[in-house]
Amino acid sequence: MTITKRFWVSLILSLPMLAEMILKPFGWMLPGGEYTMLGLTTIIMLVSAGPFIKSAWASFKKHHSNMDTLVAIGTATAYLYSIYAMLTKQPVFFESAAFVTTFVLLGQVFEARMRQNASSAVKKLVNLQAKDAEVFRDGQFIKLPVSKVVVGDLIKVRPGEKIAVDGEITTGSSTIDESMVTGESMPTKKIAGDAVVGATVNGSGTLTYKATKIGKDTMLAQIVELVKKAQNSHAPIQSLTDKVSAVFVPLVLIIAILTFLVWYELIGASVASSLIFAVSVVVIACPCALGLATPTALMVGTGRSAKMGILIKNGQVLEAVNDVKTVVFDKTGTITVGQPRVTNIIGDREKILQIAASLEQASEHPLAVAILNEAKQTQIDMMNVDRFEAVEGKGVRGEINGQMAFVGNDKLLENIRLTSELSRQFEKLQQQAKTVVVVGQADQVIGLIAIQDTPKKTSQAAVAALKNRGLKTVMLTGDNEQVAQSIANEVGIDQVIANVLPKDKANRFKALQAGGKVAFVGDGINDAPALSTADVGIAMGSGTDIAIESGGIVLVKNDLRDVDRALALSQKTFNRIKLNLFWAFIYNVLGIPVAAGALYFVGLTLSPELAGLAMAFSSLSVVTSSVMLNRTKISTTPLTES
Repeated sequence: MTITKRFWVSLILSLPMLAEMILKPFGWMLPGGEYTMLGLTTIIMLVSAGPFIKSAWASFKKHHSNMDTLVAIGTATAYLYSIYAMLTKQPVFFESAAFVTTFVLLGQVFEARMRQNASSAVKKLVNLQAKDAEVFRDGQFIKLPVSKVVVGDLIKVRPGEKIAVDGEITTGSSTIDESMVTGESMPTKKIAGDAVVGATVNGSGTLTYKATKIGKDTMLAQIVELVKKAQNSHAPIQSLTDKVSAVFVPLVLIIAILTFLVWYELIGASVASSLIFAVSVVVIACPCALGLATPTALMVGTGRSAKMGILIKNGQVLEAVNDVKTVVFDKTGTITVGQPRVTNIIGDREKILQIAASLEQASEHPLAVAILNEAKQTQIDMMNVDRFEAVEGKGVRGEINGQMAFVGNDKLLENIRLTSELSRQFEKLQQQAKTVVVVGQADQVIGLIAIQDTPKKTSQAAVAALKNRGLKTVMLTGDNEQVAQSIANEVGIDQVIANVLPKDKANRFKALQAGGKVAFVGDGINDAPALSTADVGIAMGSGTDIAIESGGIVLVKNDLRDVDRALALSQKTFNRIKLNLFWAFIYNVLGIPVAAGALYFVGLTLSPELAGLAMAFSSLSVVTSSVMLNRTKISTTPLTES
């Protein structure tokens, strides 16, 4: 039976007892008196309170206690004592057992509703998926359910329709509203060859695109899965909560026993009155709010971040972000556009470009892509390469027409020296903030290729926002010192660590981590080791590969300004968890003495049913506090042209 149904059973059966409490001064009594109360409360104990008792018993057999232990002991004590009191002709309080059960379940209903609202981000994402698609089959376009689409299908999408699955445009051009999955409000211009994402909305033009990802492999499906995992994860602070609860419950039981003994033995109250105080202590101390403090804030925070195009993968990230002192950036594709182009070729242009492009055919490195694009535009014919070898962090080499050839940075030269003219050109090009690769054949350098990448428009604003937050900024790159320093100066980065091989990045991180926790921002393709080594890995979104990123945070929009927003939202979520825990602890600390009767002599007492109601609203207040995260302002970093 669901929590909601258990609550309604308990509420309906408790109402007759509530009516008697209200109308008893006017002479109205419940028909059947105590026997009717016994029957109603017995059903409540079996149906509504039964799961609490079952959970408490299971915990007892494992020699530990949980939140249900307090509820079970409180309600069972009131119920069993009332049976004894009825047999011995003493006052009963069946209504306390009934009302406590009702109010505890009321708190859990509130919790369930709030959890449902908090996880609405996932439901909204799921509902974004298109239901059908116009697919080219048997020589014509026909409408099919999205589940029937296969990779390679040609799909037509008209103005205003949703993109059914991830794909690549084959014909047509349009603007695409991608706000559903990226949070970016401005539509994006798309032409043939561009990628499109399922669930986004086509603008004014008709497009035909080829399906490249379907089902669970689509970007939307992967985002949904990441959000679900994040909302079900635990922050390390939750472990502290669990440990405190394990000590807190036995402590409360001891306080309840002492409360009974003090009232009965020292003050001389009746057994019934002493027992009421003890049961009130047990009920009001139930740390339900304590258990809600972390998961509800985590669910709301990760759900809101998903709407902004920021995917926080787990609760551990939230806690780590709070202590970050340094943010380290990769250069190519992160600080810069990541689409470098060839600007200069020193030497025999056609020969140099032909050798370099032939060697780089199998590479996906941005510099290799720049060389291949230049060769394609110049219509250079590729040559066969034998004995190909990639030299990590340096370049590539292989045999062309019986001679060894190579292309890479100056570290690949080893014992080969540049001529004085090439050396002068090398220095000149580096001073212009260009990356220079050397091309050689038969143990001699035959020329140079200069390649340049430019900073993203958002880089300067993003770095400035982080520095305003008091964070140190560092660029970590395999590029040479001059080029890296030029880019760093342009965007305002504090420190440059250049000429770093991929395998050496972990050691560099260890040195930086000596000054506090470090976040690393990379493109998630060749930065996986660095993303994993950092305390917080922030991966720039790489489209459909979003779910396999090594980062703890993924920026879907590929907007560097989202680094600041991700850190801000993570910190606000973690701070809300701490605030929730503080109020949950304070509530129990202040409530227990009142329930124990500390203010009895000034006319203030707390019955078990009122204690149960207070406990229910304590849970509600914590959940409401978490939901308020949705209204917390996250500033948008203004765009600064760099």
